[in-house]
Amino acid sequence: MRVLIQLRPSPDLVAAVADPGQAATTADVADGLPGVELDSAFVPVAVPRPVPSTGGDPLSLNQPLDFSLAAEDASVLVRGTISDDELASRVTLLPGIRPDVVGIFADPVIESAVCGGDPPAGDWHDVERLLHVPRLHAEGLDGAGVALAVLDNGINAAHTARQLGRGVTLDAERSWSPPGVSGTPGEFEVDHGTMCAFDALIAAPHASLIDIPVLLSTRPGGSAMDGLLSDAVSAFAHLRNVLDAQPAGSRALVVSNSWGSFSPEWDFPVGHPGNYSDNAAHPFNLMVAGLDRAGADVLFAAGNCGRECPDGRCAFPARPIVGANSHPKALSIGGIDVNGERVGYSSQGPGRLTARKPDLCAYTHFSGSQALGPGSPDSGTSAAAPVAAGLVAAVRTMWPADRLSPAQLRALLRRTAEDRSEVGFDYGYGYGIVDPAGVIAALQRRARSAA
Repeated sequence: MRVLIQLRPSPDLVAAVADPGQAATTADVADGLPGVELDSAFVPVAVPRPVPSTGGDPLSLNQPLDFSLAAEDASVLVRGTISDDELASRVTLLPGIRPDVVGIFADPVIESAVCGGDPPAGDWHDVERLLHVPRLHAEGLDGAGVALAVLDNGINAAHTARQLGRGVTLDAERSWSPPGVSGTPGEFEVDHGTMCAFDALIAAPHASLIDIPVLLSTRPGGSAMDGLLSDAVSAFAHLRNVLDAQPAGSRALVVSNSWGSFSPEWDFPVGHPGNYSDNAAHPFNLMVAGLDRAGADVLFAAGNCGRECPDGRCAFPARPIVGANSHPKALSIGGIDVNGERVGYSSQGPGRLTARKPDLCAYTHFSGSQALGPGSPDSGTSAAAPVAAGLVAAVRTMWPADRLSPAQLRALLRRTAEDRSEVGFDYGYGYGIVDPAGVIAALQRRARSAA
């Protein structure tokens, strides 16, 4: 089984791992772990430690937290494989043999959340209209100066620009690829990641795209549409550096994730301390919370395991919005068509890390990027998540994180959503459909009250 191993080495080593200007290797951090085939190509990642306020419970994640990357607080992750025959014994014995081993966690396969079949309902200009894009831009909300990271299987910026009929800003310097992935940012094959980039730019055409192809797997048996959670761990560590390098007064980073874990096959069982799907203490789930706390807006597709027509890969027997896709500090996005109807493949809640998921619904199953083939719709919650991410990026043009925190923006989006049920929140639509007109009005009220 592929695993992530969390260690707490010496503070000097932790500092070397956390410093992007230094190069600590797996051998530096974790040499000599018996029964573990370490992946030397994986660059160790520093994981922040959750720190409660004074008097808080040091063992609880259900409270306000800061996240410390200080050398005396942070831990380090490496990647490896433990044979299935020895897995149980190694998980139990390794911390005794090596006291610096904190835990052993699942490193599940992650896959894109695309879904198709039916012809498109409307086109991207319908989405543009429904998102009130001219009005957003009249308010100065067009994504200019906002970093928008697309974690997928790579972006083809030239194709995106052709389909949009306008230029695209690709931030190659801040883009990142997992070890072993070759290619130039913005020049990958036209595919799922290009669709996501196109959909995000509908509302935020002047955002700066950060290309992070986490789904271009080089693992044995992998495809061009999946990867490992450990690659997303590394990507989030990179994005933390991107965020920390931004001026505090104009900090704006939106992170769009149209992927998730479809099967418990590569996960530890629910209740196991190394589990990912239901475990807020899994290192990746901690990194999501830490990035949010640092000022980033994190969005995930809710997934395509809706009861009416689930994706054939869906293998969780119930509650398919799992792991970070159900994170309380992230927006989980379901899918509706341009007529406002929930698409049958959009996953229903409750979520696993927090019950009230999805948070919102955004538009999908429309003709737009043509990235998945001529006539193929931009579909799945894969399209809905970047559509919503584009709206968030548009807001961030004038409302950076120090002016409107990620938590405040999540609350505003939920509060202004167009309710689709009789009781407010429901497990199909969440709090409702994103309502840009309501968002604009709420921001105008907030600006007046602050004047």
